Amino acid sequence: MRITRYTHACVRLEHEGRVLVIDPGTWSEPAALTGADAVLVTHEHADHVDVLRLAGLGVPVYAPAEADIPRLEVTGVASDAEFTAAGFRVRAVGERHAFVYGGQPDCANLGYIVDEAVYHPGDALHVPEQSIETLLVPVQGSWMKMAEAIDFVKAVRPQRTFAIHDAQINDRGLSSVNGWLAEETDSGYRYLMPGESV
Repeated sequence: MRITRYTHACVRLEHEGRVLVIDPGTWSEPAALTGADAVLVTHEHADHVDVLRLAGLGVPVYAPAEADIPRLEVTGVASDAEFTAAGFRVRAVGERHAFVYGGQPDCANLGYIVDEAVYHPGDALHVPEQSIETLLVPVQGSWMKMAEAIDFVKAVRPQRTFAIHDAQINDRGLSSVNGWLAEETDSGYRYLMPGESV
């Protein structure tokens, strides 16, 4: 499976000509959706779902059943649901977005495990019960701190880890984040630049 990371939380998965895109938000590049066969959305926030772009795309979009995403037709998904999107096997895990302050925001957030190998948690740090080969770890957000990202990687225990959710930090901050994750986790951590593939 080819994994291409785009700005912030957007990731493109390709295998045998099939393309699945996760969380193409308003900050991600339009190129992420070129040739997409289906899209997974973890939650309703604009940095994870670009409604106008997806409305005109004409491919199936899967999102939490409780998500409030006006003007976009989606297939609602529940936690623990298993389904096929663009020929990839997907399992939804988790339930709610991480809190920022005072219990807010409170919205549905599902992480997706694709082909029992790649895990995108959205804006939550839900630890799945199954083993994970590739973890896409959020590294910055108003809802988290560095210690939580490190502990999340240690709890999931993936074979390899790539950063996502980093568009609000500058180069100096990113260097610090990368250093902490590389030093404190034994997970094959690597930072992919937007547009870079593995």
